[in-house]
Amino acid sequence: MMMEAIRVYRERFEPSNQLAQPYVMLGFNAIVADTNEEAQLLATSVQQAFVSLRTGNAIKLPPPKPGFADELSLEARATLRQILSASAIGSPETARREVAEFIERTRPDELMITAQVFDHQARLRSYQLLMEAVRQPELTPG
Repeated sequence: MMMEAIRVYRERFEPSNQLAQPYVMLGFNAIVADTNEEAQLLATSVQQAFVSLRTGNAIKLPPPKPGFADELSLEARATLRQILSASAIGSPETARREVAEFIERTRPDELMITAQVFDHQARLRSYQLLMEAVRQPELTPG
């Protein structure tokens, strides 16, 4: 529904004293590590939290859990795919590609990046790797 919401907002926008033209600010999840496998493991924390929230059992962000996805029902996996559709989870190259694709598809004016990573140092590293990955010129919308 995000793409539909963006389309409707841009089509129906009416200028005001505060804003002359539409301004699209989107949230984007990014969990970046040295390898795709490491990032996927780190992402199991946010996956556990989302599954718990959707089943009415909200929890604090838990530590990563190897094999978490293997335990999930098809319905829970589908829910996670939908929830994490605005996400980049992987190596710097994977994240660079996924961010570029998201920007190309949505054409936002601004992205708010979140990295729900359990370990503080791994979270900082995720932001650092993402920042380095997206500094490439082809990510700047034209």
